[in-house]
Amino acid sequence: MFQTFDSHASPDQGPPRLAALRAKLGTLGLAGFIVPRADVHQGEYVAPHDERLQWLTGFTGSAGFCIVLPDVAGVFIDGRYRTQVKAQVDLGSFTPVPWPEVKPGDWVKERLDSGRLGYDPWLHTADEIGRLEAALEGTGIEPSPVSENPVDAIWRDQPAPPCGKAFVHPLDLAGESHADKRARLAAGLRTAGQRAAVVTLPDSLCWLLNLRGADVPRNPVLHGFALLCDDGSVDLFVDPAKLDDAVRAHLGAEVRVHPSDGFAPALTGLAGPVRVDKVTAPLAVSDILKRAGIEVAWADDPCRLPKACKNAAEIAATREAHLRDGAAMVEFLHWLDEALPRGDQSEISVVEALEGFRRATNALHDISFDTICGAGPNGAIMHYRVTEETNRPIGRDELLLVDSGAQYVDGTTDITRTVAVGDPGREARECYTRVLQGLIAISRVRFPRGLAGRDIDALARFNLWVAGQDYDHGTGHGVGAFLSVHEGPQRISRVSEVPLEPGMILSNEPGYYREGAFGIRLENLIVVQEAPPLGDNRAQLAFETLTFVPFDRRLILVEDLSPAERRWLDAYHAEVLEKLAKRVSGATLDWLRASCAPI
Repeated sequence: MFQTFDSHASPDQGPPRLAALRAKLGTLGLAGFIVPRADVHQGEYVAPHDERLQWLTGFTGSAGFCIVLPDVAGVFIDGRYRTQVKAQVDLGSFTPVPWPEVKPGDWVKERLDSGRLGYDPWLHTADEIGRLEAALEGTGIEPSPVSENPVDAIWRDQPAPPCGKAFVHPLDLAGESHADKRARLAAGLRTAGQRAAVVTLPDSLCWLLNLRGADVPRNPVLHGFALLCDDGSVDLFVDPAKLDDAVRAHLGAEVRVHPSDGFAPALTGLAGPVRVDKVTAPLAVSDILKRAGIEVAWADDPCRLPKACKNAAEIAATREAHLRDGAAMVEFLHWLDEALPRGDQSEISVVEALEGFRRATNALHDISFDTICGAGPNGAIMHYRVTEETNRPIGRDELLLVDSGAQYVDGTTDITRTVAVGDPGREARECYTRVLQGLIAISRVRFPRGLAGRDIDALARFNLWVAGQDYDHGTGHGVGAFLSVHEGPQRISRVSEVPLEPGMILSNEPGYYREGAFGIRLENLIVVQEAPPLGDNRAQLAFETLTFVPFDRRLILVEDLSPAERRWLDAYHAEVLEKLAKRVSGATLDWLRASCAPI
């Protein structure tokens, strides 16, 4: 069993740990300190060694930070976590702060007159600290880098850094050799007049070198740093214990391997300009370069966009992974329909069953994140993770939200379905139908080249908006190819300015959440593709759906769907049946036929 159900939050430990941190800050002459969730690689997912925010506050979300001041400690969380944080932190010691609506600089200015506000330059980007410095300019508050992280200094039983074994990602799945990738990106460096580029993101490193790893739970990534030179060679800084002979042979002579602690010294020996990503690289990188007199060229991580635009081999492999996963999901939903009426299931038993169906494929490498299984009011906690303490029996006449995914060597999946348990009532069906209409709108859209996620995000929300409803998360995130289930830079969000390009895989996941009552989310993965010619034959893009699992017919108010929405839904269900009919068992096939019948 990959998923466990122990609680990672320790609200009762927050007050003494906060007191110890404040005492440590006093010895360092700091008036405050910023505790982010990030690690030195600036990936979204971190190893237990780097869970400083969780250790201090109890908050287990995948994004956020805490600013500790003498009299207040603010936990900054976005819309996904505003219900969750209240259950995970000691509210007498920590104050939830809605972010990004409230900017950290403004918050600090209102609560601190003067003094040094400490931060670890390896755990923040230049972009983050630059915005903070601008906000505090002219005040008596000085953002100050520290050489010793005070959280690490008081964390007596801090886990060791991860040391997972790296392994080779096969060429037939990668679709391009790492030599060709290095040469392609190096040509871009030469064109820009840059001598080298710094690569710090774990998924960028793995994509560039066709490697995968085991340093972060649920994500097959390797922790390390890389310097891509303008001749296409790479200096890789990684714990040597992670690389066996097969991996070293795969890397070849043009990838020079060094111990991890050699990275910072190596920066001082580079010839500039050196490309550094202001929004993904640790601030310490550019600080070291500047102190050495080496010119910094601010530009995007050279791997991010090429990695996001999947090639034909990656897309073909991902399609196969989704069909395998879709069959497992259908077997699970059939089981769920038979099990729930008995009234003896809980959130944990449902999670265990789902992982069992995925394991039965004999191809499961890992789950792609801890399954979110929320019954009734727990479904309104957007990133809910069930524990032994929170486990809820699944009752009658409510909604059950299940958001899950799998890591297969040929693709990463992420799917959400919300199902009826008994009769959850007409209002729940109305909300479900609006969410489904949003998913259909994104699935059907055609759009000109050059548009970004922000330009189409509203399509998913229209039917909710006209009912006075909305959801506090983006409509879609990028997804990797047997890499991170959350991948940048592409996303469907009102703040995303990255143009969508063919080959980008995204989620399509509108939702609706009513705190204390229920949650609804529906999610398919989609891939950007060239749109077939239509009308005056303008060049347009569209989405191909990758996920094939039926929606719960019992929750759809068919009369509220437009004719075009009905046609899309019938066509989708017909395709589900066609693609999965030979992949599921006999009894499940009967269930699938009934679930996919025309509405």
